[in-house]
Amino acid sequence: MPDPVAVNSMFSRIARRYDVANHLLSGGVDTWWRRRLVGAVRRTEPRDVLDLATGSGDVAFALSNRLPATTRIIGMDFCQPMLDEAGLKQQASGRYTNVMFQQGDGLALPLADATFDAVTISFGLRNMADRLRALREMNRVLRPGGRLFVLEFSQPNRWFKPVYYFYLKHILPVFAGLVTGDRDAYDYLNTSIEHYPDYQTMTGEIVEAGFADVRVSRMTLGIVALHTAVKQA
Repeated sequence: MPDPVAVNSMFSRIARRYDVANHLLSGGVDTWWRRRLVGAVRRTEPRDVLDLATGSGDVAFALSNRLPATTRIIGMDFCQPMLDEAGLKQQASGRYTNVMFQQGDGLALPLADATFDAVTISFGLRNMADRLRALREMNRVLRPGGRLFVLEFSQPNRWFKPVYYFYLKHILPVFAGLVTGDRDAYDYLNTSIEHYPDYQTMTGEIVEAGFADVRVSRMTLGIVALHTAVKQA
C-alpha cells in the first residue's frame, strides 16, 4: 500500500505543474473522463457533495458549473499545496462561490456521519494507504441512499496491456520529468496503476465497504473505470 508521507511529499512537489502534466500525458482525454463523472453526479441531483482527493479542484469546479448554485460542494485533500493551487484557481476565476476547500485525511474524514448526498473521488483512491478503510469512510459520511462515484485507473483490455505498460514504464516518466521536473513522481504513478485492481475486484471492494447497486463504466480501452454505488438505507 502507498506510504501516506511519501505520497503527500510527491504531490506537494508537483502541485504547480500537476494540471499541465495531466492534460499532456493523457492527450487531453482526462477532461472527457471527468466530464463523464460530473454528468453521472448531475443526474442524481445532490444537494451536498464531497469531492475527496480534490487535488487542484478540477472536479469540484466542474461540478459547480453543472449543478445548481445552491449545491454545497466541499473539496477535500490531505496535501495542502494542492489545495493552495485550487484556491488560487478559484480566486482568479471569481466564481465557484458554492465550493469550499478543506484539508482532511481520507482514512479519517473530519466530517460528521450522513452529511452528503454524493461523494466523488477521481484518481485518488489508489493513493490511499488503506482502500477499504477509505471506502468505509466515504460510506459513513453519505446519507442513506447517497451515491458514491469512483473514477480511477484500471486494468486495460488484455490485447492493449503490453502497449499501455510500455508507455507507463518507459515513456511517461521521461516526458513527465521534463514537464514537472520530478520523474520520480511519475515512476510512482506507473507502479500504483500496475498494482491497482481490475474493475471486477474493485467492485467487490466497494461492496465489502457496505455499498450496493455497484455499476461500472469502462473507458478508453479499459484504462479507466467509473464505479458508481449506493449507500444502503
